[in-house]
Amino acid sequence: MLFTPYEIKETVDMFLRYKLDIRAITLGVSLLDCVCPSGGEARRKIREKLLRVAGPLVKTGREIEVEYGIPIINKRVSVTPLALIAGACEEEDYSPFALVLDGVAAELGVDFAGGFSALVQKGFSAGDRRLIDSIPRALSLTERVCASVNVAGSKSGINMDAVRLMGEVIKATAEKTASQDGIGCAKLVVFCNAPEDNPFMAGAFHGPGEGESCLNVGVSGPGVVKAALESHREAGFDELADIIKKTAFKITRMGQLVGMEAARRMGVPFGILDLSLAPTPAVGDSVARILEEMGLEAAGTHGTTAALAMLTDMVKKGGVMASTQVGGFSGAFIPVSEDEGMVAAVRSGSISLDKLEAMTSVCSVGLDMIALPGDTSAATISAIIADEMAIGMVNNKTTAVRVIPVPGKKAGDWAEFGGLLGGAPIIGVNPAKSDGFIARGGRIPAPIHSFRN
Repeated sequence: MLFTPYEIKETVDMFLRYKLDIRAITLGVSLLDCVCPSGGEARRKIREKLLRVAGPLVKTGREIEVEYGIPIINKRVSVTPLALIAGACEEEDYSPFALVLDGVAAELGVDFAGGFSALVQKGFSAGDRRLIDSIPRALSLTERVCASVNVAGSKSGINMDAVRLMGEVIKATAEKTASQDGIGCAKLVVFCNAPEDNPFMAGAFHGPGEGESCLNVGVSGPGVVKAALESHREAGFDELADIIKKTAFKITRMGQLVGMEAARRMGVPFGILDLSLAPTPAVGDSVARILEEMGLEAAGTHGTTAALAMLTDMVKKGGVMASTQVGGFSGAFIPVSEDEGMVAAVRSGSISLDKLEAMTSVCSVGLDMIALPGDTSAATISAIIADEMAIGMVNNKTTAVRVIPVPGKKAGDWAEFGGLLGGAPIIGVNPAKSDGFIARGGRIPAPIHSFRN
């Protein structure tokens, strides 16, 4: 295949000027063969298997970076939800399992390890409950471990007992990491319709329906999309949609190349490519700035939801044409702390928590990396979770909540998390209480359209 000088320059610009990268290669590993009545023995098996299977991951990623000139920002591992593995032992505290994951990740040079997770959309097993109760301690003792809990689904409804519990867990996790602005909560996600093949943290886990191992890839590219739109400021929406779709195709093909090559070198199956536009705190790498390039003065103003809907849809359409193995979330992330444009929008007052919630009805995930006042009650956090779970349940899509109630800080203050997690101004919450609603417990039934068979 011959390439024109323009196409070569365009590709170089994507990397050097517009911050295109592979956000993550994530090796999923099944730990089902590590189940053991002895917690110590189970952890020994987990450690040995991860060292054996995931050992080449970081080296492989670095070799591909050098050979292809493509930045791979994070190398990650996800494992079978540990509530399923640890449930066979009688230990009450599961944080030692998190410590094993953290130790292996550090030894291998892996950036994050996901899978300190439970699936409780219809109810709790004993292992689920013990894992959830262990989350605050586990995340306060580890640096690389990420936790997630699926509390709702379009087929199962919303487990409101789990929603109430997760509000309390988030508060406890924030308090245990108060010296770091509650950073433990930045490694904790509450899901509706959690995907089993997600390469992005903090929600990645290797689902029970997955194989022995596989390599999943998450691409980035907000800066590339924004640059493509900058030269078409007078275009109508038909042309704009086509530009986004073609750009997403190019980004996805690059991700497919890296994923297939990494999987081949490691001798594992290639899993999925997640098409999501994932921003970073760096200037020029922002989903919010793409929305503004469409003609909005600031993200969050009227028209933002419509712009985000088109962006998400065109990214999916372009990406699906480029890869037959699409999965994960796929669309556009709107984390506040990880997107400098979102940070600016919060600071200027053009975006609120309510507007962010409305935007999640059309994007990939949900309320992501949002700093809340430290005195936000557990019941209010649970109510925020319930609202987001309802959006996912009714619309048959994945939604998630990753919020950080920052101890000792109030609306307008600044919270700093560092690295790819960035920092954010603390956003206010509705002062009216939701305690009575959350206290009811039970389960909100699945919607009528869930009855498809």
